[in-house]
Amino acid sequence: MAVQAPPLLTAAQYLAWEAGNLEKHEVFNGELRCVAGANRRHIGIVWNTATCLGERIDEARCSVLIAGMKVKSAGSRGIHYLYPDICVVCGEERYESASQLVLLNPGLVVEVTSRSTADYDRGEKLDITFDLPSIEACLIIDQFRPRVELFQRGRLDWDLESFDSLDDSVPLQSLACQLPLARIYRGIVFDQS
Repeated sequence: MAVQAPPLLTAAQYLAWEAGNLEKHEVFNGELRCVAGANRRHIGIVWNTATCLGERIDEARCSVLIAGMKVKSAGSRGIHYLYPDICVVCGEERYESASQLVLLNPGLVVEVTSRSTADYDRGEKLDITFDLPSIEACLIIDQFRPRVELFQRGRLDWDLESFDSLDDSVPLQSLACQLPLARIYRGIVFDQS
């Protein structure tokens, strides 16, 4: 559900308002969008993916940050605040302020889709994420069937690869690692409908 933000809502006003709320809200083109809670399957996939990433990356160089970390995108589409399911940062983490509430430089962003967010995650939110100069790759993970879409920064544009077998592994070039779909979906039961 979208709620129109006050016309003069500054970044500082949004961050102060958001800090006092129990619900999380993303800002998209001046609209506040409530970020819905997650079901068991969504949470399981986020956990599996984050732990798999943590096991495979160079921890001395990279960090895995899970749901709740706000990311700021200030590109050609304006200023936006997003809550990715997972972020990976390699090198020094940069934040908007000393409070470390808003990350500025994720290298990888992961979104686990739901029926209500799939179009937004693959559309507007993905476009906003692409505006971040630090982004090297984005993963869109389907929670209803084995399917992972990998967007990696190419020479001229974004390259897309899809993986839909539990025998597949997703090659993350920027992190020099592979994510097996069998690990991403470990313990996940899919609907038979």
